[in-house]
Amino acid sequence: MINYWVILSVYILTFLIGLPTNLLAICTFAKKLGDKPSPNDILLFNLTASDLLFLLFLPFKMYEAAIGMKWYLSQSLCSIASYFFFTTIYTSSLLLMAIATDRYLGLAFPIKYRLLRKPLYAAVGSGIIWLVSAAHCSIVFIIVHMPDPNATVPKVVCYENFTEKQKKILLPVRLEFFVVMYMLPLLVSIFCYINCIYILYSRPHITKEKKQRAIGMALCTLTIFLLCFLPYNLSHLVGFSSNNSPLWRYYTLLPSTLNTCLDPFVFYFSSSTFRKSKTVSLLKRWCFRCKKTRKGKTDFEVMT
Repeated sequence: MINYWVILSVYILTFLIGLPTNLLAICTFAKKLGDKPSPNDILLFNLTASDLLFLLFLPFKMYEAAIGMKWYLSQSLCSIASYFFFTTIYTSSLLLMAIATDRYLGLAFPIKYRLLRKPLYAAVGSGIIWLVSAAHCSIVFIIVHMPDPNATVPKVVCYENFTEKQKKILLPVRLEFFVVMYMLPLLVSIFCYINCIYILYSRPHITKEKKQRAIGMALCTLTIFLLCFLPYNLSHLVGFSSNNSPLWRYYTLLPSTLNTCLDPFVFYFSSSTFRKSKTVSLLKRWCFRCKKTRKGKTDFEVMT
């Protein structure tokens, strides 16, 4: 049995938290792009755009969950919503890999990489990432619109209940998604951040704050890969081995949606532009005042 209200609640929570934080981020990065953008700013802008596109189509998933995982809209709309929903998930994983690679190359080869580190290359790389994820996820249109001669009634589900003919195409493609679109970015990111931390701690002149930010960046990225992306991609592996989509696959999409809530932490640790934005500065001041007020109250209670 699937608890549809749990699924709907997570989608609503993700939408309410992810939308304002990513709107703040994209406004900050858009302003920087109009000034003097760095390659890192361009990659982060694309990551934010991917999150916002995901959140834009999330209401369709809310609608689906609210009526018991049924779909009474057109199958064309189903394919479009599913296409952008899945495309943005894999675009995010590839962009996180690109951000990790950019940071590693900048630390490992500071002089050589500085000569090659141009905003144009980051823009071209981002475009390639969008094209790769979009091309991979075009399988959604093929599967949804594949003719089924045995169908007697219209489908009332979206991208589910596949025929044997559909599964012969879809399940091997999902396995390729697991290897190329998930495992490869994960392993590259792990390699880059382990080496980044090693390089930073082997250089005594690097400030403690920069070292802590590097650890925070690594932990945030690995959390997103392992907590948000792993369950859903693991369902691809299980589905391929069992020749059927597991029923619990519905729940694996829930942590994938939380990616949009965790990405702002990546923005904070990796971008001075985002850290110095007015809204973030106000939030930090408010948190500091709250902490100071609570400490003052505690001291007063001890004295009395």
